[in-house]
Amino acid sequence: MKIFTRRDFGITLGKGIAASTLLGGTSLACGQNTKALDKKLGIALVGLGSYSTYQLAPSLQDTEHCYLAGIVTGTREKEKIWQEKYGIPEENTYNYENFDNIANNETIDIVYVVLPNSMHADFSIRAAKAGKHVICEKPMAINVAECEAIIDACDKAGVKLSVGYRMQSDPYTKEVKKYVTEKTFGDVHFVSSDAGYISNGNPDQWRLNKELSGGGALMNMGVYSIQTSIYGCGSNPSSVSAQEFSTRPDYFKDTDETITAQFEFPNGAVGHMMTSHNANGNRLKSHCSKGWFELDPAHSYGPISGRTSNGNVISFPHQTQQALQMDDFAKHILMGTPNVAPGEMGKRDMIIVEAIYKSIAQGGKKQLLNLGNMGIVS
Repeated sequence: MKIFTRRDFGITLGKGIAASTLLGGTSLACGQNTKALDKKLGIALVGLGSYSTYQLAPSLQDTEHCYLAGIVTGTREKEKIWQEKYGIPEENTYNYENFDNIANNETIDIVYVVLPNSMHADFSIRAAKAGKHVICEKPMAINVAECEAIIDACDKAGVKLSVGYRMQSDPYTKEVKKYVTEKTFGDVHFVSSDAGYISNGNPDQWRLNKELSGGGALMNMGVYSIQTSIYGCGSNPSSVSAQEFSTRPDYFKDTDETITAQFEFPNGAVGHMMTSHNANGNRLKSHCSKGWFELDPAHSYGPISGRTSNGNVISFPHQTQQALQMDDFAKHILMGTPNVAPGEMGKRDMIIVEAIYKSIAQGGKKQLLNLGNMGIVS
């Protein structure tokens, strides 16, 4: 078995086994099954880095409608460790070279792509062609064209697609959406969102390599700022202007360090976001005509915390966001419940990301956006 290296990151898009090999499988038919509530869908994690190791795999021990069924890794040493820890059989263990054989495995219903951003499109498309439902970790891809290719592949294969937006399943997010929809505090006039952390230590990490990440703070934490700005206001922005700041060019040699952006919304509201790999930020605040509400912290794994202008504390029992997220997608497949993080949401966010980078390249020039209700899920 070949050990996966960075040379393999350039796998050609579109490789894969035709989806027709599995169209009769139970994973695609279970939504019509009256016993759907009794079925648990098998998930294979593609990429066993820190997020899979410390968040996704432990969360899959607490899910109700799905479970950890398989793994895909380029590190042979990890295979035995995961097999022994989670009881994963040899036949459900794959590497990046034999990944397409997953099409023949009826115990795996969903493939969760947890790889560097530049590999999301390749493996999401290959998973779809193998007849598997797809969860693609955020950001969905490194450009809009790749997002469209993933969506098209899933549509053609007749499989479901979700983006790894864990916050969309969090009860605090749902409460914020409720405030906005019901106008609990009136109309939103201004929304601000910060998402960032200070990166130290390893300057060779893939997140600081533009070829692998597609960008820096904006492609990593900035997606949270974009998301919270949208559900903190209740609509997609109609324009964006942006600025980039660099104070440690010796460390952030290839990717953006800190970015700020200003949004205009169709209802007249405005917004400000900040994202950084060199400053801490973890907050959403919406200022409304009759008060305000905020989450602080707003994007971390939890517990989240919030408060409002009427003195109330926003509080829910802590639940693992990743477990909620994966269960939500499994219920979408099994029972036809809404897809809380569809592919169109990931594409919309990448349209905004590209507009932000374009604004920066043009000295902060305002970029008009024509997003309509793309990716809006109530």
